[in-house]
Amino acid sequence: MVNAMDQVKKQTTRPLIALYCGSRSGNKPIYLESAIQLAQGLAEHHFGLVYGGASIGLMGQVADTFIEFGGETVGVIPEFMLDYEVAHNELTELHVVQTMHERKAMMAERASAFIALPGGLGTFEEILEVATWGQLEQHHKPMILYNVCGYYDALISQLDHAVNEGFLPPQHRAKLIVCENVSEIYTALNRLNQPKHVLI
Repeated sequence: MVNAMDQVKKQTTRPLIALYCGSRSGNKPIYLESAIQLAQGLAEHHFGLVYGGASIGLMGQVADTFIEFGGETVGVIPEFMLDYEVAHNELTELHVVQTMHERKAMMAERASAFIALPGGLGTFEEILEVATWGQLEQHHKPMILYNVCGYYDALISQLDHAVNEGFLPPQHRAKLIVCENVSEIYTALNRLNQPKHVLI
């Protein structure tokens, strides 16, 4: 049987970074400002973007910024979300899939690293899912929480609590890198060597 990923026509030449972020912009200007700064920096460091394909919220802004600064952009959006997430129409590649599972699998397959910016339930779920896959040795790609203005402090505390209570081995907790600024993110990505991987 042919894997659906094998049928994707790839038009990108740069390593792609998966940015998980909100379809809203949040209540503080710092969230939008930080997303723009990160997207610009990644594009200028010759990375491309793979994300949820929307044109709204932080998602739309990171795509707009990548495009503005010459970055390659790949969007993956389920068909049922086209009406309310509004697909971006200026991307290098836009893939319309049937399910959320397909969306996440394609994003994970194309990405060389994962960064969670501020977001809601979907953002939490996406970064924790790839962290789970990393724990199960299904990939060895960098996974980063961009802790803008302390946004992820509560989640970080919960992860540390899970370690202390014996539910999360510390070596697996350590795979989820916490970065407070873009310089720390660049340092983490500079070690990127795009290892071979298998995703479940």
